[in-house]
Amino acid sequence: MTGPGDRSGADASQGVAAPSGGFRKGAFGVSGSGDTSGFGGLVRVEPGGAVALHSTERPYGGWFDEVTDALAEAVGEATYAAAVQRVLVDRGEITYFVAREHLLTLVRALRDDDALRFELCSSVSGVDYEGSGGPVTTPGRPRLHVVYHLTSMTYRRRIRLEVAVTVEDPHVPSVSGIYPTADWHERETYDMFGIVFDGHPALTRILMPDDWDGYPQRKDYPLGGVPVEYHGATIPPPDTRRSYR
Repeated sequence: MTGPGDRSGADASQGVAAPSGGFRKGAFGVSGSGDTSGFGGLVRVEPGGAVALHSTERPYGGWFDEVTDALAEAVGEATYAAAVQRVLVDRGEITYFVAREHLLTLVRALRDDDALRFELCSSVSGVDYEGSGGPVTTPGRPRLHVVYHLTSMTYRRRIRLEVAVTVEDPHVPSVSGIYPTADWHERETYDMFGIVFDGHPALTRILMPDDWDGYPQRKDYPLGGVPVEYHGATIPPPDTRRSYR
């Protein structure tokens, strides 16, 4: 894998606009494609907060500080300091980056503590940050993330938890025993990203056949495909298109 500085020459040779000053222009970083959709005018900050590894300083604002203080009190200051690696507040949302060893302790407190009451885990999903434009992924900056969205119906609040793991050790404790709604979500994340949820009651593929080789939503999974004919034109498969090579 190459870092952002190593990709600029390759991007330019393939018509892909390399990030400049932390920004990438266009929806897909492609230039000279004759785009008429208007998405070519987009300007995106690169890398995203999950890759940049910075942490928002307190006060976070609004009820974010109230939840953070209640969580630290519920699990204990020492456990909170060991469990929460950093906190990111961005676009009116708060994300706690959590060490996997303490995940179950935190989510149990988030669900059961009277001052928190995050009764619903509405989503568990995966992200692969390989080649994202941010810092090179290393054991200290794992590329695979598990993202949890927790909702408090009592207080009408929503927070996000993220746990990062390496490809070599993609294990995370299952939260399905605490949030039953996470059962099939964890199965899909395992199926698409190869993240193993230890303690899950039946961790099997849910979209792909049981004997499928690989994890389709990892960034290094081959795109493959077949050419498609449409109105007399032939559209090449994704892995042979210029912008993906």
